[in-house]
Amino acid sequence: MTSLVLLLALVLCQTLASPHLSVSDPCVLELEELRRDVRILENKLLIGAWQLTHLKTHSFIHLPQSSTNLTESFKTGVLDTLPPAGSLTVYDRDCSELFERLRPASGFYRIRPRVDQEPVLAFCDMEDGGGWTVLQRRRHGRVDFNRDWVDYRDGFGDFKLWNDEFWLGNEHIHSLVKDGENLVKIDLMDWGGQRRHVYYQNFKIADEKDSYRLFYGLYSGDGGDALSGGTGMLEQWSDSLSGMPFSTRDQDHDRYLQGNCAQENRGGWWYNRCHAANLNGKFYRGGPYQGRYDNGVVWGTWRGLWYSLRHTSIKLRPLLTLDRVAGSGAGPDG
Repeated sequence: MTSLVLLLALVLCQTLASPHLSVSDPCVLELEELRRDVRILENKLLIGAWQLTHLKTHSFIHLPQSSTNLTESFKTGVLDTLPPAGSLTVYDRDCSELFERLRPASGFYRIRPRVDQEPVLAFCDMEDGGGWTVLQRRRHGRVDFNRDWVDYRDGFGDFKLWNDEFWLGNEHIHSLVKDGENLVKIDLMDWGGQRRHVYYQNFKIADEKDSYRLFYGLYSGDGGDALSGGTGMLEQWSDSLSGMPFSTRDQDHDRYLQGNCAQENRGGWWYNRCHAANLNGKFYRGGPYQGRYDNGVVWGTWRGLWYSLRHTSIKLRPLLTLDRVAGSGAGPDG
């Protein structure tokens, strides 16, 4: 139908206009305007079809601004594969940029930490001051965190519902934290509903060639500095994760010569000999647990090594964001 309208308009222009049309001819200008209007209409129809398809399965749908610059999939008139949940058009490096631009609700959105890499689906926590990119979340234990190196590198878990569990992926985390100053916030909750919040400035991990080695700056909060092993010298020597590479059950980079911390603790993490923090460990229900190893979802400086937490999340945003928007410090559930 669109092609027929354009053809009729072109024939009419050629009939009424001079034999040699120029770009400044009124008929040519009208034809170009008609083409532009048709492109805009096709764009709106395709976006509407995408919205209807995803409305039943995704809570948050945010349409792009009206534009005549269509992607290749729009230009063909068909969508070969429907886009994932979240923003149809990718603009933002992280959730803080998205928050500054749109002030949307919390949910899953497409972000692009690096222009030379494909976009990634991430959960954006727009509460607690807004603009947090969530790197990890444990909620119910239905996702197995005892995974190999490739899974932890690329990311795994469920990325649909507000309470889904996931690991964003070490490669994506590296892209988010390698430039600029940032703040990581770790939200913790036990099985009695008590909460603690832990902050680390300038959280960074190296690239894969350096096994995603961990670095972080000043600690603050009310849960204790478990990443540094606690307050005792022996604990810090044995459990501090500063400068430690990432380990998984199939790639052992820890300092524990008698075994593999990742195998014993049932999850990929930055291990020393082995840990005082193990947020990717085995999910035990109820809190206190027994086992051969202290392999639960552990933050040892708060509830000890033999208490497995109920809810955890690790989230990130630039320090500059804090100058503009002050968070409550209560976390997404507080």
